[in-house]
This record gives sequence, C-alpha cells and structure tokens, in this order.
Amino acid sequence: MFHKEGFKIILIATLSVGLGIILIDNFVTSSLLNKIASLTLLLFYVIILQFFRNPKRHTILNENAIIAPVDGKVVVLEEVFEKEYFKEKRIQVSIFMSPLNVHVTRYPISGEVLYSKYHPGRYLVAWHPKASEENERTSIVVKNNTVGEILYRQIAGALAKRIINYAKPTHKVIQGTDAGFIKFGSRVDLFLPLNANIQVKLNEKVKGGEQIIALL
Repeated sequence: MFHKEGFKIILIATLSVGLGIILIDNFVTSSLLNKIASLTLLLFYVIILQFFRNPKRHTILNENAIIAPVDGKVVVLEEVFEKEYFKEKRIQVSIFMSPLNVHVTRYPISGEVLYSKYHPGRYLVAWHPKASEENERTSIVVKNNTVGEILYRQIAGALAKRIINYAKPTHKVIQGTDAGFIKFGSRVDLFLPLNANIQVKLNEKVKGGEQIIALL
C-alpha cells in the first residue's frame, strides 16, 4: 500500500523509468552499459516505491499513552524550554527518519487539535541541534482529558522539501491515524509533560502508530 501523497510521483517515476528503459534498449549498444543503466533506473524506481509505502499499523487505543508518531531512531531525549506554544519546560523526544524509513506521520494521542502552524525556514540536516527552531516545520498541539496537551513538530531536513500536515484546529483526531507526511528525510519532535513516564531510550528505533513513547 502506498500513501496518497506519493501517487503523482510514483506515476511520473513509472512513466520515466519505462521510457528510460525503452531508450536504453534502442540506443545503448554495449550489453554491459545497457544492463548497468537499466538496473540503475530500476533501483531508483524501487527507492521511490519504498519511500512512499504506507504499511497498515495496528494501534491499540490508550488514553494514557503517547505513541510514536513516526518510524525512526530516538536522537534527542532531554528536558528543554519549549518557546513556541507552552513557554515552559517540557520533555523533548526527537525521532529521526532516514530516507529508508516510513514517512507517514500519525497522531500520537486521540483528542482535539488546538494549534497548527506552519513555519518556513532553513534545511539544516535533521539531526542538527538548531533544526527544531530554524528549519521549515509545522507545530501541532493535541489535547485530551488524560494526557493534557502535547506538541509534536514535523521538521524538514536537508533532503525533505515538503511537509504535509492534515491537522487543523478544532479537528477531533484518533490516535495512530494519518496526520500527514514528510517527503525525503526528516524528523519529528514531541514535547511532553514533565511528569511523563518515558518508555524509550536514546538511539532506540521506534515504530510509528504502535510503539509507546510515554505514559501518564
């Protein structure tokens, strides 16, 4: 299954690869070069397909749990001062996605969207300490009666040039469902209450839509 944000790109890639193979067969006379060029095109096509894959996830709804919004590796786990919305100390959990990870963003909790804002910015590598505040990004706050308010932030990286965000203020959302997409490498930050019981460790790989990041 592929994400709807990739349909157009997959179609273009399919047509381009098909045309490219036809041209290679007709104009590249060297058997070795023909094979190398054809395999290169097919590899490119496979990378496009795997990037936009959207595997089904089995979310167990839990009002006390904050689940991973994306697949990736935990690269930041620390107490910080969140400047944009809370303006107070929060626990930051940052998950880095390589181009090989699934790039679907999923809602970490069920509840109501209170805040959703897009920020234009730079394209520093996603693991850069300043990426959370200087890169192109969207910030979304979701609230429910058990967890309270949490903020998650989609951040563009050096390769990611487009952030897709479906969350809009007043929307009622369900934990684990599709919240957006980030194209070609990126990261997501979570800002959690200080009393959150963190369930992951630094450098741990997490699975979006299923794995519990914290409990309250």
